[in-house]
Amino acid sequence: MRTNSRARSFYARGFYARSFYSRSFQARSFQARSFHARSGLLVVLMLWAGYSAAQTATTQFNVQITIDAECQINSAADLDFGNAGVIDTAIEASSDIAVLCTNGTTYDIGLNEGQGTGATVATRLMTGPDSETVSYSLYTDAGHTDVWGDTIGTDTASGTGTGTEQVYTVFGQVPGQDAPAPGTYTDVVTVTVTY
Repeated sequence: MRTNSRARSFYARGFYARSFYSRSFQARSFQARSFHARSGLLVVLMLWAGYSAAQTATTQFNVQITIDAECQINSAADLDFGNAGVIDTAIEASSDIAVLCTNGTTYDIGLNEGQGTGATVATRLMTGPDSETVSYSLYTDAGHTDVWGDTIGTDTASGTGTGTEQVYTVFGQVPGQDAPAPGTYTDVVTVTVTY
């Protein structure tokens, strides 16, 4: 009988121990589930708050530029006839003028008569020692038939801007003439672009 009593006592203690551990495990399990649930809710709330904070407002503004008609002379190369002695035949040389005009802008390039005393656009003069001169002419064509002057509609070079640089060749010619005294003869011609 004592043995049975001890067995029952041991059984009872085991039963209560299992019951205690079971309840303890259930409590911890519940707490874990509760923690995960709260964590999930917190994440949802944070995401919702972030979404709410990402609201935007928009407006617009205009962007504008006004392009005016314009031309500029990018370069005008010197015209050098080189070295000569007796000028018994024509001497030819050429140079370039580069202009840049806005697209669609019409223009005229004129060359004045230079600085030689008594010069005209048909007969320009390079001046040297003792005011002696060497005559020369400038043309818009390689055949030396169209004199390049500065009267619009008559003897200028005309063009229409493309928005990129355009190059015009100046064709020069020193005709055969009496040989002046040795020395360097020069002139300065003014280029004008009218648009």
